Amino acid sequence: MAELILIVDDEAGVRELLGDALRIAGFETATAQDGMAALTAIRNKKPDLLIIDINMPLMDGFELVERLRSMGDNTPALMLSARADRIDVTRGLTLGADDYVTKPFGLEELLLRVKAILRRSQISTTGSAELRCGPITVIESSHTVKFNEETIDLSPTEFRLLQVLVENKNRVLSKSLLLDEVWGITFESESTVADTYISYLRKKLHKDGFEGIKTVRGVGFVIQDPK
Repeated sequence: MAELILIVDDEAGVRELLGDALRIAGFETATAQDGMAALTAIRNKKPDLLIIDINMPLMDGFELVERLRSMGDNTPALMLSARADRIDVTRGLTLGADDYVTKPFGLEELLLRVKAILRRSQISTTGSAELRCGPITVIESSHTVKFNEETIDLSPTEFRLLQVLVENKNRVLSKSLLLDEVWGITFESESTVADTYISYLRKKLHKDGFEGIKTVRGVGFVIQDPK
């Protein structure tokens, strides 16, 4: 059964463009012209992914994501930003969005991002192994991360990034490898999304003397087992 993607954008042209591209790629689509309409659509039909424009009347994209996450709805969300403003991007990701694309965007890149989000959401619910690094345990079957005995709440993207790091603990991973493995970006990109998510993981996991997620300048990132 094809995944259902809800497109939330106040511009009819954008809704039609995305709807056509996604249907050609094999997805089912539904649309909403603002955040309020999106909430109704989500109640009526449970989508597998949300594509949400930031700038909308009545309820903007930020408020919609914040409202959904506060209700316990963790449906993956890709945000569309009219500006490459780092404040906008960081705010969206902090509220619980999984990725962002800046307008104007290429349809090929957007489809890659959509497939990557859906892929890591499925990976997080079908795995069975437990991965360990120091006080951190990644339990793939339940999409759970524990720091000692404390459960740490991570988004699907944060979980996938940590999963890749811990699978390769003590090994430096390049930024381009992480962009490919986590975000499905297989082309040369100046994206800072990996840096942003590394900082989120540090805020949640660097405590009680553990500071294992390291930046190797000019190369990438590594998570190290405490000695």
